[in-house]
Amino acid sequence: MTKVLRIINRFNLGGPTYNVAYLSRYMSDDFETLLVGGAKDETEESSDFIVENLGLKPVIVEEMLREIDIKNDYIAYKKIKKIIQEFKPDIVHTHASKAGTLGRLAASSCGVPIIVHTFHGHVFHSYFGKLKTAFYKNIERYLAKKSTIIIAISEIQKHELVEIHKICSDEKVKVIPLGFDLSKFQENQEQKRKLFRKKYKLDDDEIAISIIGRLVPIKNHTLFLEALKNVSEKTSKKIRAFIIGDGEERISIETKAKELGISFVDNTESDEKSLLTFTSWIKEIDVALAGSDIVALTSFNEGTPVSLIEAQAANKPIVTTNVGGIENVVIPKQTAFLCDNNNLKQFSEALLQLVEEEKTRSAMSEKGWNHVREKFHFTRLVKDVENLYHLLLQNR
Repeated sequence: MTKVLRIINRFNLGGPTYNVAYLSRYMSDDFETLLVGGAKDETEESSDFIVENLGLKPVIVEEMLREIDIKNDYIAYKKIKKIIQEFKPDIVHTHASKAGTLGRLAASSCGVPIIVHTFHGHVFHSYFGKLKTAFYKNIERYLAKKSTIIIAISEIQKHELVEIHKICSDEKVKVIPLGFDLSKFQENQEQKRKLFRKKYKLDDDEIAISIIGRLVPIKNHTLFLEALKNVSEKTSKKIRAFIIGDGEERISIETKAKELGISFVDNTESDEKSLLTFTSWIKEIDVALAGSDIVALTSFNEGTPVSLIEAQAANKPIVTTNVGGIENVVIPKQTAFLCDNNNLKQFSEALLQLVEEEKTRSAMSEKGWNHVREKFHFTRLVKDVENLYHLLLQNR
């Protein structure tokens, strides 16, 4: 039996956690997997329920933290080395940046025959200044040399890694899109819609616009607020907006809303109606999407945004910035309107069109499920990774 050590930064709510969980739970009997993750970041909602619901008990390396910390990083590195020496994996597969750095260094030091790394996103633009970005690029180039293969989650991401940022050669990158259990987004939609809209006091004629994700700078919620302000002043329709998620930018986003004159409430403290509602995290995101009419995304940079895959699975039209791998996730003009990065005029116009035109919302809704149900299902992900592992084992 082939042993796989799978390492992830931490179990936060998002695509990487779901994917390591599915890959750890549903690989064939040819593989034995040990799942390792870092400590929970206090600014994020824990996603322990994702791995727990699948009966997984990951090993937690408490010192593997989100931020760079030389002392803790070294301790985490030593702990990962010890896990490798005890488990003796044939394959070490790392997911995301911190796990990718510590895990690949440890695996290389221990002589693991096959080292795989998945880029779930990257920090090569819109995160840091030029010097810090160059530093991270050089680290990734060094680590790529220690990797047997690199997995990109979209063709666009592969292009960025190979052609734009020169991280590694084309032949070293394999594209394997993410995979999820999307069936719940098609189940009991009417019941879930009523549940969400009753909780947030949404009338039948009110159009619910939701943006889902961590409240961090890269998500650019300022663009969402400014577009919401523009649309609210131009439309005669009744609209309500929902910021679903939480994080370090919460206070600054509230401050920006006040500056723009956008009335808002924190639903964890009040159930009053307002133009904008902060819901904090919602674990039953299928319920939130069923109750929503439009899904927005305003990020400066993305890998493969889970919220847009799930929105299409729930048959919801999308307006989004055209960044990262988004073009590989949606069908432009058919399931989503794509706008230039941080272009307020384009984003406002696209959002206004979806608010004003019920027929357009309906037409875009119809194509979402068929687009994502095969392309992004977890069974396809598991099969793709198994096939890659078998190929690597044959060639080692």
